[in-house]
Amino acid sequence: MWADRESEIDYLNFGEVSKMTVDILTSPGMLPISIGIFGNWGAGKSSLLKLVEKDLKELKDSDGKDEKYITVNFDAWLYQGYDDARISILEIIATELNEAAKGNENLLKKTKGLLGRINVFRALGWAAEGFALLNGVPTGGLLARGISSSQKLLEAASGESQITQEDYQDLAKEAQDGKDAVTELLKGTPKITPPQQIAAFRKEYSEVLAELKRPLVVIIDNLDRCLPSNAIHTLEAIRLFLFLPNTAFIIAADEDMIRGAVADYFKGTSDRHQIDYIDKLIQIPIRVPKAGVREIRAYLFMLLALQNGINEVDLGKLRLELERSLQQSWRENLIETSKLLELINAKENEGLIEAFSLTDRIAPILATSPSIKGNPRIVKRLLNVVKMRTNVAKRRGIPLDESLITKLVIFERCAGADATSELYRFIDSELGKPKILRDLENLKGEQLPSNCPESWTKNSDFIMMWSKLKPELQDIDLRAAVYLSRETLPMGIYIVGLSPNARTALQVLSQTKTLSSPGAQKVLSSLLVEEQVPVMEELINHFRQVSDWNKKPEGFEGGCLLAQSSADAASLLRRYIRGLGEQQPWLKALLKSQEWYKES
Repeated sequence: MWADRESEIDYLNFGEVSKMTVDILTSPGMLPISIGIFGNWGAGKSSLLKLVEKDLKELKDSDGKDEKYITVNFDAWLYQGYDDARISILEIIATELNEAAKGNENLLKKTKGLLGRINVFRALGWAAEGFALLNGVPTGGLLARGISSSQKLLEAASGESQITQEDYQDLAKEAQDGKDAVTELLKGTPKITPPQQIAAFRKEYSEVLAELKRPLVVIIDNLDRCLPSNAIHTLEAIRLFLFLPNTAFIIAADEDMIRGAVADYFKGTSDRHQIDYIDKLIQIPIRVPKAGVREIRAYLFMLLALQNGINEVDLGKLRLELERSLQQSWRENLIETSKLLELINAKENEGLIEAFSLTDRIAPILATSPSIKGNPRIVKRLLNVVKMRTNVAKRRGIPLDESLITKLVIFERCAGADATSELYRFIDSELGKPKILRDLENLKGEQLPSNCPESWTKNSDFIMMWSKLKPELQDIDLRAAVYLSRETLPMGIYIVGLSPNARTALQVLSQTKTLSSPGAQKVLSSLLVEEQVPVMEELINHFRQVSDWNKKPEGFEGGCLLAQSSADAASLLRRYIRGLGEQQPWLKALLKSQEWYKES
């Protein structure tokens, strides 16, 4: 299995893009600057940011001792719901500057002043809590972020613990302490305004960077995972630093998602205004290169070599050779598998030989299928599904080859739920060896057999390519494979990181066909608030597999029911629907009665 997280190791020849980004940052006179790393979900933006950060850390100052750049990482999604995004990013930047100033007392005083000013922002800009605190009332925002007794109060309110009389006494004292702290912050400044504070912050920040003599690079990730308000607040915080000396921002996001966030937050804005908003904040856009057949092939080689236990030294050799081959792809043919196996001393490794052979067969489909489009995250998830089913088959004594499981998983993902249902119906009704597979695999022409169902003819290019993928299935009893598929995962859906309860909810909602479904209502009533958004994200991933929106996809009502239960989940579904373009009549009719959609 492979972890679904970013990597500092370059498997997709992103090194060239990383170096181009660093070249921009290090070019004389380029700072201050904001750079956008744009790409779809799962395209590799986070991994690219890791490479940029690694390249920056390798740059040394004039003495060759310290890193030339101060780098700050801000995960916008991580802070969602815990603090205002504007305050969070200011605090993280000021904290990093405070760390860099250690050893210089005069400078340290200035960086602590920045942190103090952020507390003023908190007290003034978020007045509801600030005024409550000034009156001695403990709140679940300012106090709960750092005071122990307030945390006990929150836990008691949720039923997680019991609060004692002693805790109440501590809480009252802490409320008074908080009142005194805010009063001290505001002492001697009878008229403090946000513009005044912002101007002072910018001035002090510039002085700190000038004395440090090291540029600051702020790397912002997962902005497109945030709710619209959080995404916009983060961008507004960035605006505070624009055009300040020695400062750079690198922002990774799905451009369409950010545009949707602008439209959602600023109601009634035109497409032109949405584009202008992004253009004013992002001076240089860099798009993550789309992975083609060669890149996906190299990516699979690396993942499978890692899984087959190749040591770090040989993995390094393999990566460098694949990187060289990709860089020379404009003038060289594909590097041969035998050469790669020889390079890493694996000519006798039967498992890796078969894995590399499978890679050559499936890479073209994974790179070109409309439902995958060479997306590295989807490729990795697909491989994890294959590995999981292979392991289950071994434990249950089911004699299934991994390449056969891979072929069926690819069909599920790329052909969609309706086409997969038809394939498994053929297998069930014809004792595991459907005639249609024989007709497909023996086909000489370029058209599908006449007995193919409509769900296959709509995706004929993929079905034709898939039917030529080895191994052939026509003489294999596929009933065990279908059983394994139905036992391990809901058809066509790839669940990562959900609790068993959330997985059950996802399975039910993805099969819901009516808004009055009792089963859907039941699972929604037991779905935790914090899992509503992840379940909606997986439902939307399910909808992304749909190529024909002329008819309603299965599970769409389930998405609508979830949107009715959760404003945050509704925001995600609204944004996805908006990105579909012109709405079909059935969709218009359904949305007409949905209050959560009217709110957009």
